[in-house]
Amino acid sequence: MKIVACGVLVVSGMLLTGYWTPSVGAQQTGTQPTTSQVDAQSLTPPPAYTPLPKGVQPAQDTPAEHEALVKWKAKAEQRTEADRKAYNAQVTSSYNFHYGPKNPFTPGNVQVQGEGFLQPGAYPTAEYCGTCHQEAYSQWRQALHSNAFRTPFYRTSVNLLIRDKTRGIAFARHCDSCHNPIGVLGAALTEDSKVDRARFDADGLTCTTCHSVVGLDSTNGNASVNMGVPAVIVDENGERIPGEVPFSMILRHPERHSKAVMHDFLHTPEFCAACHKANLPSPLNDYKFVRAFTAYDEWQQSKFSQRNPLTFYTADFTSCQGCHMKRNTITLPEYGAKNGTFVSHRWLAGNTAVPFYYGFDQQLSKTIEFLRSGNYLNVDIFGLKKAGSDDLIAPLGRASYRLAPNDVVEALVVIQNKNIGHSLIPEVRDLYEAWVEFTVADRSGKDIYHSGFLKPDGMLEPRAHSFTNRPVTDGGEFVDNHKVWTIHSVAYDNTVAAGRSVLVRYQFRLPAEIAGAVTVSAKVNYRHLRQSYLNNIFGKDHPAYPIVELASRSRVLKIGENDPEPPDPADNPDWMRWNNLGISLLDQFQYAEAVQAFTEVVKLRPLYVEGYTNIGLTEISWEEYGSARTAIRRALSLDPNSARAFYYDGLLQRRAGNTEQEIADFRKVVEMFPQSRDARRELGITYYQKHNNVAALEQFQALQQIDPDDLVAHYNLSILYRRMNKPNEAAIEQAAFVEKKVDPGAPTYSLNFLRLHPEISNESIPWHMHSDLPNEGGAIANGK
Repeated sequence: MKIVACGVLVVSGMLLTGYWTPSVGAQQTGTQPTTSQVDAQSLTPPPAYTPLPKGVQPAQDTPAEHEALVKWKAKAEQRTEADRKAYNAQVTSSYNFHYGPKNPFTPGNVQVQGEGFLQPGAYPTAEYCGTCHQEAYSQWRQALHSNAFRTPFYRTSVNLLIRDKTRGIAFARHCDSCHNPIGVLGAALTEDSKVDRARFDADGLTCTTCHSVVGLDSTNGNASVNMGVPAVIVDENGERIPGEVPFSMILRHPERHSKAVMHDFLHTPEFCAACHKANLPSPLNDYKFVRAFTAYDEWQQSKFSQRNPLTFYTADFTSCQGCHMKRNTITLPEYGAKNGTFVSHRWLAGNTAVPFYYGFDQQLSKTIEFLRSGNYLNVDIFGLKKAGSDDLIAPLGRASYRLAPNDVVEALVVIQNKNIGHSLIPEVRDLYEAWVEFTVADRSGKDIYHSGFLKPDGMLEPRAHSFTNRPVTDGGEFVDNHKVWTIHSVAYDNTVAAGRSVLVRYQFRLPAEIAGAVTVSAKVNYRHLRQSYLNNIFGKDHPAYPIVELASRSRVLKIGENDPEPPDPADNPDWMRWNNLGISLLDQFQYAEAVQAFTEVVKLRPLYVEGYTNIGLTEISWEEYGSARTAIRRALSLDPNSARAFYYDGLLQRRAGNTEQEIADFRKVVEMFPQSRDARRELGITYYQKHNNVAALEQFQALQQIDPDDLVAHYNLSILYRRMNKPNEAAIEQAAFVEKKVDPGAPTYSLNFLRLHPEISNESIPWHMHSDLPNEGGAIANGK
């Protein structure tokens, strides 16, 4: 059956372009997965195992068993060492040490224990692990991690790098360090490779990739891990025994198996940061350090980390694993389960493209269910404005107003990132599409106004408000195929940061003949990946990929009088609606309007500390320091231990020249939130200005532990080290500052792109209007 990209079908609340055929992508490309790729049916049945009752001590080895284990370990080490030595002799002579013999894995940051490359055969297979962990295996097989390398979505981009005339496969170690570390550590990333990649390419990140990591180097990303020689068990002294062992050995000593494959850091966001934070280093682009994405940093600054006192809302601690590896009831044999549940190895997130392409319908349905849970975003059609009036009719549903035919109306849509621990979208925003679809329809359902629609060829209309970015080259051209090594700037970068909100404005005219009512709807849609990138991969004649509605809200606007109505249970309370409006106005530099919104919050909640702090924050940004002091003092009178209020009071004390109180404020914040990068930074600056070099050094070093890329830390440490007669350390920090600071010419590259693309240039402006009425209502026309 031929699938075209222009059809639209709604199935169980899910919007799909094209007709729903689970394996159509695989059929199209001839990559229909085998059963072993989809489930655990082909695995060897697990051996019998009875877990020890709680509190029972592990089995004690007899002298004979101990001697047998010692011999097994010695042979395993000897075999592994001999195999590694022989393997290195085979591959090293032809390996391209582009970055020098001491940097075989650059531009990636991955490292491995021992000398030389690590042979791929050292890794136990996924099927071996799956014998006892069938639940984990079946989930992993459909998850993105097991398909991290082989998908056409990834290979299209990485192959462009490999085939680049001035670069080549050595540069692809940057990408593959996360997507295929076995290949990188095994010397496969070189011209005329001697390595048979078929097996480990197909497995991507296999079980013993993550579970062989023995240390984290930093939170720099780009695979900042130290890989150990893979082992599934340790001996009685905790020393790793390399390679596969008989299952009987593991089942007799599951505690030793756990010590080999499980480490405390596996439960931390810092482990995820190894690959879910990335940069484009100068060895890759011959230009300079360019930050790629910062999912870890976004989490670290979110309410879920409990490390940042400056968030607008608070929440219980939740790690990356807490969202993406929730415990579920098992359906297959799983010896790692506890009380019949096991942490998910599907890593559910936003990738609908991979399961759609391979026909992994279970993974796809669970991913869509995850995205549509309704817990992550809130869409609020907050208020209206009529042309010719500055009055804001808000919050909508609680205010009385009148509409008439021919009225030119502005609708304010507030989209809140309510419970995502990172931004929407968190990583490669140039490839994914999330956008707002806004419609105004008459009572017959006919559109009066429609923004954010799909064109017949599946492309998103360019004037839609989308949460995306546009990386550009030094010539101002869009980096369309994710050729990341050519990125020199970002023309615009729209997202909804964790815990924050954005305001999207729409303007439309009610028809002269309108009667009854109109229905206004706003929804956030998501597609993984954007249509133009899919076209680049497959050509235009390909199945249309799923589009998922993440959140939506509709309101009926009557022609004539509109009276207040009971709030919808799904809506935020009124104070939060005003608060989210204030947050979005603050981010759009609409300071007066933001203060007005936050003032409405404290009217509704007179004892709400954060409402006054938000007013103070806005007034500081507006340089209205007198009124800011009043607001912050009020916040501290309500909560004398508010770290957030202390932080902003510290900024105000600095402005007033009260250095001792400034230090006292920032010290209080640091004591309560030792991992607050903002408080560490400001306290370091204060000490620096007082010439307290030792105290300043302590703060900037601590800041650098939190964020290795912090420019303020690099700059000030370079000066402090020089003052302390440490020229080598000073030179390192100075070089890091020069390397990581933004290129002063970068805005020119962005402006060149925006000049050539007026249809989307307004997306780079924080405040802009979406309208099909140029020059109407006193609004910025924007060509919309």
